[in-house]
Amino acid sequence: MANKNLSFNRLVRADLRQNRISFAGVAVSVFVATMLMTGLGVLIESGLRGGLVPERYSAADVVVGGKQSLSIYGDLPVPLIERVLLPAGTEQEISKLPGVASVAADVTVPMASAERRIDAHPWSASSMSGFGIREGRAPSAADEVVLTESTAAAIGDIVPLAHGGIRAEYRVVGIAAAPVEPVRAEHAFLSEDRIAQLDPRGGAAQVLGIAAAEGTAPVALAADIAAKFPNLSVQTGDARGDVEFLDSGAARSSLVTVGAAFASTCLLVAMFIVSSTLSLSMQSRRRDFALLRAVGAEPAQVHRLVAREVFAVGLVAAILGAAPGYLLATVLQSAFVQAGLIPGDFALAFSPLPALGATILVLVAGWSAARIAARRPARIDPVEALQEAANGPVSIGRARRITGIALGAAGLLLSAVPLAVRGQSAAGAAAGAAIILIISLALLGPVLVAFAVRWIASLFHWKSASTYLASANSAANAPRLASAITPIALGISLGLVQIGAPSILANEANLQAQAGVVAQLRVSAPGGLSNERVEDIAATPGVAVVNPVTVSQAVLQQAVAYGDQPPSSSGFVLQGIRPLATAGTMDLKVQEGSLEALTGDHRIALSSNARQALGLNVGDDVAGYFGDGAPVEATVVAIYERGLGFGDVTMSNDVVRSHTASGLNGFALVGTGDDSDATRQVLSDSGFEVSGGSGLGAAGAAERSQQGWVSVVALVVILGYIAIAVVNTLMMATGQRSREFALMQLIGASRRQVRAMMRKESLIVAVLAVMFGVAIAVPPLVGMSVGISGHPLPHLSVLPSLTVIGSMCALAVIAVAVSTRSTLRRRPMDEIGSRQ
Repeated sequence: MANKNLSFNRLVRADLRQNRISFAGVAVSVFVATMLMTGLGVLIESGLRGGLVPERYSAADVVVGGKQSLSIYGDLPVPLIERVLLPAGTEQEISKLPGVASVAADVTVPMASAERRIDAHPWSASSMSGFGIREGRAPSAADEVVLTESTAAAIGDIVPLAHGGIRAEYRVVGIAAAPVEPVRAEHAFLSEDRIAQLDPRGGAAQVLGIAAAEGTAPVALAADIAAKFPNLSVQTGDARGDVEFLDSGAARSSLVTVGAAFASTCLLVAMFIVSSTLSLSMQSRRRDFALLRAVGAEPAQVHRLVAREVFAVGLVAAILGAAPGYLLATVLQSAFVQAGLIPGDFALAFSPLPALGATILVLVAGWSAARIAARRPARIDPVEALQEAANGPVSIGRARRITGIALGAAGLLLSAVPLAVRGQSAAGAAAGAAIILIISLALLGPVLVAFAVRWIASLFHWKSASTYLASANSAANAPRLASAITPIALGISLGLVQIGAPSILANEANLQAQAGVVAQLRVSAPGGLSNERVEDIAATPGVAVVNPVTVSQAVLQQAVAYGDQPPSSSGFVLQGIRPLATAGTMDLKVQEGSLEALTGDHRIALSSNARQALGLNVGDDVAGYFGDGAPVEATVVAIYERGLGFGDVTMSNDVVRSHTASGLNGFALVGTGDDSDATRQVLSDSGFEVSGGSGLGAAGAAERSQQGWVSVVALVVILGYIAIAVVNTLMMATGQRSREFALMQLIGASRRQVRAMMRKESLIVAVLAVMFGVAIAVPPLVGMSVGISGHPLPHLSVLPSLTVIGSMCALAVIAVAVSTRSTLRRRPMDEIGSRQ
C-alpha cells in the first residue's frame, strides 16, 4: 500500500511539474480569491467585534444606555437611528447597587453657533469625559456656559448659540479641559436647569456614566448591572463607544450585511473563475487523461488525481493569499469611509479567523470545481477519450444542456416578475436573475459560442486569411473560447447591473421628490426648527401655508406570519408632516384614503412599496417601532405612490417629532403667494436658511448614496478580480497553442500573420463577451426599471457603463496580444517536437 501511495503521489508531482503553466493559472485564481475572502472576513468580524473608541465617556468605568437595536427573529438586529431613552428611575436604582461610587446622567442637546454645530450637556455630565474647570467656574444660571479649550473664547465673552433656530446669548463663565479632548464634535456645558428647558423630554437621562467604588472591577460591576437591567446596553472598555456614538451600531450592522453579501458574490465569482481556469487546464491535458483511461485508470482514480493536484496547488496559493487579505481589508475600510458607510474612526478587528475561514471556503470551492472539471475525463470511454484528445469534445452533455436551458428560462421568468407585481421587492427578484442567467451562460457557453462564431463568420464572408483562420479556430475550439468569454461576460453583466440598480433607484427617487413638491420654498435652520420658529414662518407676510417635516425611522411588522415564526419586520424611512398643510406643499400621489386623516397618535400612511412588503391595506392595523425603540400601533388611513421621494411611511409631524432625539423639525415646506422672491428675502433676513422647494432632496437619499458608493466599491473589487482572471485565462489559453503556432510558421505563415489571426480571435472574444454580457444584463435591468419606475427603459449612467464594457474588452485584446508575442518567441522547430 505504501508503494502504491508513493507512486500515486509521484504521479501528482510529475503532473504538477509537467503542467506548470496550467497550474500557475489555477494558483493565481485561488490566491486572489483567498485574498478577497480574507479581506471581507475581516470586515464581517469587525462588524461583530470592532467599534468606536469612546471620547466623551472615556472617564466613566461603566456606561449604561438604551439598546440601540431591535433584535428581529431570524434576522440581523436592526440599528435604531434615534437615541433610546432610559426608563424612568434607572439612575436611582443603579446608584443603590453595591460597588457603585457615583452615577452621572448625560443629556445631549443640539445647538449651533455661527460657524459650527455644538453639542450641549449638563455640567454634571462633565465627569464622564474627565473635563475639569481650568479657568473660571461651573455654570449655574440659564445664560451661562462653559466652553472647552478648543474654542477661542475667554471668561466673560458673550457667545450666541441657537437651538431649533431660536438664538440666545450666553456668557462664558468657565473654560474646561480634559486629558483627551474629544475630536468628533464640539461640546459646551450648561446648567442642569437650562438643559431641562431645551431638551424636549425635560432633561431625562439619556446615558449614565458610573464610577466603580474602590476595589470593584468595572467588568464585574457591569455584569451585575446587566443582570439587573437586561434590556439596557451596559458597556466597559472600548465598547463604551457603542453607547456614546449612535452611528456605531449602524456601522456594525452595515459591515456585517455588506461584507456577507459581498463575500457570497465573491465566492460565487471565485467558483466561476476557478472552474473556468480548471476547465482550460483539463482541456490542455486531454491526451494525458485519455492515456490514463486507456491503460486502465478507473474514474475514481482520475478524480482523486485531479483533486490532489488542485488541493496541493490551492493550499499553497491560499496560504500565500491570506496575508494580503488583511491589507485589502484596510483598503476596503478606507473606501467605505469615503462612501459614508462607516465613520473614519471605526476600528477594525483582526484575528486569524478570517484567513482560516477564507482558506477553507476557497479550498472547498476549488475541490468542487475540480470534481466538476474532472467529471468528463473520468467517465469517458478510453477510445473516445483518445479521439477527443486529438479532435476536441464534440458537444456538451445532455444533462448540462437541459440544466442550462432551464436556468436560462428561470432567469428570464424572474426578470419578468415586475411585469406582474410592482415594487422594490419585485425589482429585487429581477436583480437576482442576473446570477442565474450567468450560470446558464456558463453551462451553455460552448454551444452558444459555436453558434455565434458561425454567425459572425458569415458576416465577414472570409475577407482575409487571418479572418478565416480566426473564425475556423474559434468554431473548432468553442469550449476553449467559452472558457475565455464567460469571465468577461460575467464582468460586463455584473458591472451593468451593479451600476444600473442604484442609478434606476436614485433617478426615480429624485423624479418623485421633484414632482411631489408643490411648495415654493424650503426653510430650515442649523440643527433643526423648533415649533416656535415654525409659527414665526407662518406669521411672515406672503406665507400661505407651512408644512413642518421631520424625517426619522420606523420598523414595521408584516401582516402575515409564516409557520411558527413571528411576523418579519422591515425598516422604512418615516416622514412626519402636518396633514392639513399637505395640499399646498406636497403631492404624494395618494392612491387610496386621505392624508388629512393622519390625526392623532394612531394613524399611519404607507407607500405602495411598503404596502406590498407588509401586506397591508387601508383600514388594517400595523405594529412596529419608532426610531427610538418606542412601540408603534396604528391604523392605515392612506396609500400613496411616491414613497421613494418622501419616505415609505408617513405620520403626523407631532407624533414623529416626539420620537426623535432632538425633538425638532428637520425643515419646513412653505407655500407662498404670487411674490415668492420677496417672501424668500424676508425669511432670509430673519435668519432662516431658504432654498427653492424644487431643490428638496429625496427622502433616504443619503442612504441610497451610501449604497451606490458601496456598489461602486464592490464593483471595482469584483471587476479587479475578474480582470486578473481574464488575463490569466487568456494567457493560459494562448500559451497552450504553442505547437499550433509553430506548425503555422513551418508551413509558411509569418509571425505577423499569426499575430493578425490572434487579433481577430481576440476581437471575436470581445464582441461575443459584450453580446452575452449585455444580453444577460438587459432582462434584469428592464425588470428593475419596470418594478421601480414603471418604465421599461432603464436609467443608466452612460460613462461608467461604457467604461466597464471597454475596459473588459481592452483586457481581452491586450492579454491575447501579449501572450501571443511571448509564445511566438520560441523556435518553431523546437516547439513542434514538444509534447502536446
